[in-house]
Amino acid sequence: MKEIVITGHRNPDMDSVCSAWAYAQLKNQIDLEHSYVAVRCGHLNNQTKETFRDLETEPPRLLKDVHPRVADILSPVSIFLKAEEPILKAIRALHDYTVSIVPVFKSEWDKHLVGLVSVQEVSDYLISEQVGERPRYTFRVSNFEKVLPGRLYRRGKVDGFRAPVMVGAMPFKVSVDRIARLLPDTPVLVVGERSSIIQYAIKNEFPAIILTWIEGDAAPSIDLSGYQGTVFLSATDTAETVRLLRLSAPVKDIMGNDYPHLTEETHFDDAKQMLIQSEYRGLPVFSSTDPDHFLGVVTRRCFIDRPKRQLIMVDHNEASQSIRGIEHAEVIEIIDHHRLAPEKTRNPIYVSSKPVGSTCTIVFQHYLAFDRPITKRCAKILLSGILSDTVILKSPTTTEEDRSAVFRLAEIAEIDYRLFGEQMFSRTSVLSEKDPDHVVTSDFKVYREYGYSIGIGQVEVVTLEDLSENIPDLRSSLDRVAGDQRLDWVMLLVTNVLKENSKLISRTASSLDERLIYPKEGQGLFDLPGILSRKKQLLPEVLRVLEEASGTS
Repeated sequence: MKEIVITGHRNPDMDSVCSAWAYAQLKNQIDLEHSYVAVRCGHLNNQTKETFRDLETEPPRLLKDVHPRVADILSPVSIFLKAEEPILKAIRALHDYTVSIVPVFKSEWDKHLVGLVSVQEVSDYLISEQVGERPRYTFRVSNFEKVLPGRLYRRGKVDGFRAPVMVGAMPFKVSVDRIARLLPDTPVLVVGERSSIIQYAIKNEFPAIILTWIEGDAAPSIDLSGYQGTVFLSATDTAETVRLLRLSAPVKDIMGNDYPHLTEETHFDDAKQMLIQSEYRGLPVFSSTDPDHFLGVVTRRCFIDRPKRQLIMVDHNEASQSIRGIEHAEVIEIIDHHRLAPEKTRNPIYVSSKPVGSTCTIVFQHYLAFDRPITKRCAKILLSGILSDTVILKSPTTTEEDRSAVFRLAEIAEIDYRLFGEQMFSRTSVLSEKDPDHVVTSDFKVYREYGYSIGIGQVEVVTLEDLSENIPDLRSSLDRVAGDQRLDWVMLLVTNVLKENSKLISRTASSLDERLIYPKEGQGLFDLPGILSRKKQLLPEVLRVLEEASGTS
């Protein structure tokens, strides 16, 4: 089942996280052909973290980017070999299933990966027979019946051994001379009706004798009572017997087992480069959480086309505010309540954008449209997003649709939404308890208008008493953000959610902030009584300043 990611913006606030969670729940109900997973691409603020903890709900998992990964191209294991199985079985698997690589497990019961076999290992094995000295093969008696037509007449005391192969087709003396050259290795003898050489093999305890002249259920006429080795009655001719016998060696003799380590989380480009730089046709993939858990293989053909992860954007629609790697993904839906500035898409997509106070309000309306039940837990999570973004319905961004959603959700959850919202905002810590860099960047939006690049951060607090002592550190953080992101104007809106007013700290290298209409309390510090919304109240004034500045510069 294909996974589709639902993500909020890069600095996730309550509405972003809650809308992603609730929309994933809905999509999994109405679309059973896909798996929808809510994620976040940044750290949770304290308010969101505590809310999900109180609701005993796992928040969306952190996903740093949507660059294609090995998981997107991973081939599940459909066939495998056991380490002791004959090479012939590996050849047949590669041919019959038209695969380029087959995993090898320790045994049928122990699925621990011990190696991989590909066409390369098989060809190397066959070529090595033709190079250098006479080859010695690893034989397992239990594999004889798997590769040779015929039947096992007598099993020797030793199941596995290494030996060369000798065909007893020459005159006795010549055969003995040739065998002497192989000592101390005694060969596996493949022989027709040649009693003298067979007796010699019995006397000298050859590990195995393959008889090619006995047909049907007939028994050998030679006395084998004192022989301790294996006797196999082949139902094919000598040449074919020798050919197949060489392929009875276990696959563990030829498999590769020294591979670069990949996990399902390895990036597509990194994995591709590792495979290109290796000598292998494919690489094994292991779990990122359990290094011994084998997941499957990736082969060269897996990297022909770059995969694209499908995702749904909630509470934003601009690629610059979204999860990293979105340019390599396919956006299939947008659910948002901000201004529209999306990137071009190759195909038509579903967009639901409304001028309401919260994305969770739009998600709530989707539950109604699809006539899907809302659980108490889901109702509380949707309430959390709406009350956070509308500041318990006090923000000027609040609409009648938001109020209607809150009243209905509070009824489902059987709670007083005001008390619920006040408890939620009580978790907002004071400025002195926060890292200045986190204060500036945790809810930070970048806008590019009229030739300027500006950034506005917002932080919600329950008191402004400690603001003055924190301004120097906050201004230093604004300076760092401006330099790192090459912004012309950077501001931080500090909002007291209980008193319903804000302070604006501005960092600028020009006189842009001098054009603001707000009362000035100090250098780069402004009083914004009644201002709660960055989008609806602050941003229009900032855009007015930029338009004015661009027209007079």
